Parts: sequence; structure tokens; C-alpha cells
Amino acid sequence: MSNYHDLENFKNWSKQDKDNFSISIIKGLVMDATRRANSGHPGGPMSCADFAFILFKDFLKYDPTDPEWFNRDRFILSGGHMSMLLYSLLHFQGYMCMDDLMDFRQLHSKTPGHPEVEIPGIDCTTGPLGQGFAMGLGMAFAESFLRHKMKNISVNADGLVDHFTYILASDGDLQEPVALGAASLAGHLSLSRLIVFYDANEAQISGNTSRSDSTNYATVFDGFGWHVQEIDGHSHNDLRNAIEKAQTVDKPSIIIGKTIIAHGTATREGDPNTHGAPLPQEEIDATKDRLGLPRDSFYCPKEVIDYFQADYKSLQKSVDDWSQNKEECLKIGELKFFWKTAIENTIPDLDFPEFESGNSLATRKAFGTILDQFAKQIPSIVGGSADLEPSNYTGNFANEYGDFSKENRLGRNVAFGVREFPMAAAMNGMALHGGVIPFGGTFLVFADYERPALRLGAIQHCRVIHEFTHDSFWVGEDGPTHQPIEHAMALRAIPNFNVFRPADAKETTACFQMALEQKERPSALLLTRQGVKVLDKSMDDMLECVSKGAYAVMDCDNPEMILLATGSEVGLAIDVAEAMNDKKIRVVSMPCWEIYEEQSDNYKKELIPVRGVMKISIEAGITLGWEKYVGSNGLSIGINHFGASAPGKDLAKEFGFTADQVEQKIRNHLANLL
Repeated sequence: MSNYHDLENFKNWSKQDKDNFSISIIKGLVMDATRRANSGHPGGPMSCADFAFILFKDFLKYDPTDPEWFNRDRFILSGGHMSMLLYSLLHFQGYMCMDDLMDFRQLHSKTPGHPEVEIPGIDCTTGPLGQGFAMGLGMAFAESFLRHKMKNISVNADGLVDHFTYILASDGDLQEPVALGAASLAGHLSLSRLIVFYDANEAQISGNTSRSDSTNYATVFDGFGWHVQEIDGHSHNDLRNAIEKAQTVDKPSIIIGKTIIAHGTATREGDPNTHGAPLPQEEIDATKDRLGLPRDSFYCPKEVIDYFQADYKSLQKSVDDWSQNKEECLKIGELKFFWKTAIENTIPDLDFPEFESGNSLATRKAFGTILDQFAKQIPSIVGGSADLEPSNYTGNFANEYGDFSKENRLGRNVAFGVREFPMAAAMNGMALHGGVIPFGGTFLVFADYERPALRLGAIQHCRVIHEFTHDSFWVGEDGPTHQPIEHAMALRAIPNFNVFRPADAKETTACFQMALEQKERPSALLLTRQGVKVLDKSMDDMLECVSKGAYAVMDCDNPEMILLATGSEVGLAIDVAEAMNDKKIRVVSMPCWEIYEEQSDNYKKELIPVRGVMKISIEAGITLGWEKYVGSNGLSIGINHFGASAPGKDLAKEFGFTADQVEQKIRNHLANLL
């Protein structure tokens, strides 16, 4: 095998020797960076370095000068702990410098412990295993939908969106149920541009995988409807043949590469202990000797970089040709509108549905009406329900635009099935890919199933819209298992995540519009099962009020009491204020705490004064958190226990959520203070 002593003759080496030496360089960088940081995972990157290098060198399509080029192939390192492998390749691509690699896992570096999407060249943030796999499903869906949509508008647009989504997955990824749920759906949808390399090194942090897993993943994925190949993961010929085959089949592909953890090390090959701890320096030195490397730290000769980038002129020409084709295509009016709306993410001025003041309408029903209206105007809205279409009121959207399927790539509805967590993670992938605005519906109580993806969406600044219906004990007869109690507050605890709980159909419209406009954060809309009265306010006024996150829905001069409420309890608060006509009461609707907190201090102090007025919160959920607004002498009316099975109106009486009962609680509280 050629080594660094022969580097002056590098141009005369065989391709195999050049590839092997380049991969050795990657392994050296992985060992050095994890050793320098005294932290990290060297074993995994060394087992899948062959696949990653072959993919990036010979197959991956990207713009050498612009890591955000829209038609690039997407690459997801689902096993995010193997991040130094990706960082080394980003250095080869020219997206990172050597100083970045030397700062591995250090504060404010471009090389954090797990890949983060804001770093140039990284397509999504991975860390919690399995979610990268599911986000890949979302990216592959977005590519397929957009590709067929563009071509349907004009045959000249064939090629504007035309790329693959590659996932590098680990044993741990496939042990996470979210990955298998996503894989099941990907197979059902026949997402043929989705290619997964499973680095089956049979080792993880606690030892060999045989301690906890004996699954035959080839059989499992074949049953899911995937194209399955089992290969030697260190054979470059096998790898190239497998990738080429995967690119041609009409179903998603998984390449199961049998590999050895810490492959190439002097004495530690196959040792699970290399999974999550740096190698000792003496092992690194001996391994470099074996790999034909000098013992210098962070050794990466220019010859290797030049070899990796040898095809950059060809890549750049492909990008330039694509750009010219795009400019020609955008002369077509319909295609220009779709590109501007979807790819350039421009929300048009929207027409709103009309809701008659005083009518009783569940906000979940209002959402369905609004979705239908907005979807007509924004062709990039896609999504669906986790098998709750009749309850989430997304069924009309599904009927109007059709299910996305192998036979109908233009379908805008995704029949997610009972897969809440994969749904939410896939929505993140759709948003990260770009070109679509994803929504997904389920019951609020099942937000618990989605929570890891909600959090990761917030971390990645994904514009996704989560519709959570049946938002309180008014679920009724389904009982405590389906009645959310702590869920609204749990969602409000997620940073960079908007939680909207609208009071009526008009507030729902305004909240939905704001969710569309929030391009840097996810949004949740918490919606009622039961009917609530439509407020007597014009839509223009409502848009202005909701844009502040909280506003006075019923007001007076110099109030002595302020009732703070969200959702269905806003109407209850109005009824209580009207009944307590001996008191000067302001009723504040707070559809979004997060937006309210971003308002000026003057606005917040004027709307909810810190002193001089009694404050009472009313919300059909836990009271924890409301003390922030009501203060030490205020009163929080809520539910700090689980629900019960009964009709909603009976539960309202049982839990003290009638106007008479709330009034009495307030008067008792005032009396106790005196």
C-alpha cells in the first residue's frame, strides 16, 4: 500500500491507492480531533469512512461554492455522534478549514459534538438517534413532490428539482422505533430517491449489539417494501455497485454494509469501547503507522484535497447549466409563481374565510376551513393527519388535493397513519429541504409522542405547523388518557416554539397566518373539540390584536381586575366579567405567550400592569406557569389533576368551569384577601 513517503508520486498512484490513502487521512483526522478534545466517538467514523468517502468523492452532487444550492443531494448523518467523519469530508470539500477541525467540540466552534444545521454543508441537526432517518423521509418526500410538480407545470422544468437523499445510519438508529416507523412509511410511499447506508458494525456504547438486538433488518426492510442489498462495507467495488443500483430502483434502498468498528486501528478493531471514547495516543501512533501516515497531528496533504476536488469543474458546470435552465423556466408565468412562492418562500397576501360573529364553531372546524382557503393560495402547503382526518378536519384537504402515493406524486396530503413521532420528524425534514410548508394533525395529548421532534424542530428553526385538536377536558367521554392537562404548558417550555391557543375562529385564522409567517420557528395550534362563540371583531382588528400575542378582548378604564385566558376559556372569562358587573374588569385573550413576550415593555405593562390590579388566569390545564402573570396575590383557575370520562358539559361542572363557579372562586379569593 502506498504511504506518505511516496506522496511526491501521488499523481501516479492507482485510484484504489489514492482512495485508500484519502480514507486513511480521514481516520487520522478523526483520531486526532477526538484525542485533542478528549471527547468524541472515533470507532464509528472509522467503520463507515469507506462508504462516506466513496459517496462524497464519486456520487454526491453539490455546488463547490455554495453549500445551500437548492438542487444538491442531501446527506444526513443520522448517527450524529460520528460527526468528525462529516467534518473531515466538509474540510475536503472546502467548506471547513483545518482550524475548525482542531476546535472539535469546543465553544462556538463550527465542529460541535453533533452536526448542527446552521453550519455550512450540514443539511440537518442530528444527535438523538433515529430522527435523522425520519427527517430523511421528509426530505425525500419534498424532493419527489417538487420534482413532479415542476415537471407537471412545464416539461422544460424537468431537472430543476432532481436529486437524492442519502442517509448514513448506525445500529442505534435502527433500534429507535422512530426510524422503523419512518422506514415503513417511506416504503409505502415508494420514495425511490431515498438511499440509506446502514453501517452494521454490530457495536454500540454498551457493548456488542447482540446483547440487545437480534433483528434481521434485511427481512424487516424487505417487508417494508425497500430494495435491500447486503455487502462488505469496506469493499469499494461493492459500495460503488450498490450505490449505482440503489439510484435506479423504483423504491427506497437500504445498503446494509457489514463493517468493523474502529477499522484500520492497530489493535482495537471490533472493540465496542472505541465507540464513545478517544483512542490512547500510543494506539493512534501505531494506527497511523499501519495506515501509512506520519505521526503528525491533523495531517492532511494538499495532494489529497486536490484529488478529492478533481471533479469540481464538472460539478460547477452542472450548477451553471442548472442556473441557466432555471432562468429560462422562470419565464413561464405559472412556474415563476410556484418557484417564488415555494422555493423563494414568499407568502402572498391572503384572502381569509369569513366567520359570522356570535356563531358557535369549534376552532378545529375553523382550522379545516382556513386550511382549505390558504391551500388554494399557497400551493406549497402539504401535510396531513396521523390517522385523525375526521377529528382534525383535514379530510377535505385530503379529498381536494389527493394522497401523495406511488401513483400520485402530485398529492399534497400525506396519510401518515398512526405515526405521530415519525410524522413530526418527517415534517422537520420537509421544512429543512425547503419548497414546502408542512402541517401535521393529531390530538394535543399525543404531543407527548412527538415531543423529541418538536424540540429538534425548534433547535433547527424549522417552519412547521402542528395542529393539535381536542385541547382540554372537553374531549369528554374518551376520558383521562385523551384529555390533555399539562400539555400546553409543556409545549410552552420549549424555546423558540410558538404555542397558539386561539379563542375563536377569527383568532384561529390570525394564528394560522402568523404560523405561516414564522419562518424561523415551529408553531403549534391548540384547538377545541367543542364549539366556541365567534368574537365580534373585524378580521383586520383581529390580525392586529393577535400579532401582539395578547390583547384586551373586553376592556374598561382603570380596571380593578384583569381576567387572563386562552382558547375556549376566553369566552368563559367574558361571561364571568359580564356577570360581575359590580367590578371594573378587563378580559385579556392570550393566544400566544411567546409572541406576547416579544412586545415592548410599555405595551406589556399597559395591558397587564404589574401592580395595582388583581389578576386571575383561567385555562383548562395545569396552573403551573401562570404565576408569572397573576403574581403572588393573584388567582389561577385551572386543573391540576387528570380528567374523567363523561360528556364535556358534565365535566365543566365537575371541574368548576362554568361562569357561576368561576365567579364564586374569584369572589371567595377576594374575600380571603380582605
